[in-house]
Amino acid sequence: MTISSAVSKQYLLASDFDQTLSFHDSGLVLGDILGVSGLRERIEGLSKIHLVQQGGELAYLLLHDPDLRRVRKEHLIEAGKRVRLKKNIALLSRLLKDLGGHQFSFYVISAAPEEIVQSALEGIVDPGHIFGTRFRYDAGSGEIESIVRLPAGYGKVAVLEELRANLSISHARLVYVGDGSSDVHVMLHLNRMDGLTIAVSENQYITQIARRTVLSEDALSVLVPVLEDVLGWNSAAIRVFFESHGFALREWSKVRTDNITLCSIEAEAQPIQ
Repeated sequence: MTISSAVSKQYLLASDFDQTLSFHDSGLVLGDILGVSGLRERIEGLSKIHLVQQGGELAYLLLHDPDLRRVRKEHLIEAGKRVRLKKNIALLSRLLKDLGGHQFSFYVISAAPEEIVQSALEGIVDPGHIFGTRFRYDAGSGEIESIVRLPAGYGKVAVLEELRANLSISHARLVYVGDGSSDVHVMLHLNRMDGLTIAVSENQYITQIARRTVLSEDALSVLVPVLEDVLGWNSAAIRVFFESHGFALREWSKVRTDNITLCSIEAEAQPIQ
């Protein structure tokens, strides 16, 4: 095989973590460990006022919320061990290394604390392939002192571009998988560069932007659009591929759902009494 042909088969697949590779939000698991109530409401409150980058709410709270100042690195590691992951992430990681002779480098880019993601994916994804929120800790107390890196919003774009440059891969050979508002910027960026974007939730902002939407509790499901849109396989070949690894595509429904609310024009025009 020549060098040029080897390079032509190199791809990069990057994925978010919370609600993409896992079911539980990292912050809520951490709140349970610390006995901190109302953490979901605090995160949602920050999201609504747009004080920080979408996806960076937990990092902000860990740095500024008095109830969370007692968080230490060991708490983040423990939270990662309790996060419930989607099925077959390990198998997905192995299969990406050789999809019909094509190799996909698998990376995780998440605004979740890096220790949580690394702990959750220990033995599945190389820690060097995980880019999460990185903190600087006080050498004496172990308290979180500052944020070194926050891969949310444009931060994810920066990480993805750095990886792409290091791997010498064109934008058209990039795949990004995400679920929420913090993935909007990276998906818009990648769409403009002819990459493939895959949403794995029904978040109204993401589904309008992502080129494909896949709803499943199995991480392997993202291979369907990858095989179809990137490698050009037909449905028969995709079914055979899954069957060869012990899985049957029993339900594969390509239906776009429009959520519509109608109200009477006359009712809207009624003057207030």
